[in-house]
Amino acid sequence: MVRLARFVLAGGVGFVADAAALWLLLSVTPLGPLAARVLSIGFALTVTWQINRHLTFSPSSRGIAQEGARYGGVGVATSIVNYLVYCALLFALPSLQPLAALTVASVVAMALSFLGYSRLVFDR
Repeated sequence: MVRLARFVLAGGVGFVADAAALWLLLSVTPLGPLAARVLSIGFALTVTWQINRHLTFSPSSRGIAQEGARYGGVGVATSIVNYLVYCALLFALPSLQPLAALTVASVVAMALSFLGYSRLVFDR
């Protein structure tokens, strides 16, 4: 239960990093909400890897490169789910704000992320 609570905390920090990056990219670049989201996801993935590695699960017995590749693989897979839900919401509900769509999509992807990270990346 403690691990899950730490994962939720890491996810919350990742969410803030994702939302801040999305807001910044939408505010200061010509990127639209779809392109900006790709970049914000990448940033959040990097942030959460470090938090999950040091707080939630502890480093795996693999080298950092292999661990990072596994984390990235799970992260990309769950980010695709996150991004598809985000896009679907924006297309289905054109008046929905991008940050609201990000919130819903992030919650959907969180369960998949925990399962993938705990079983495929930081398994001992």
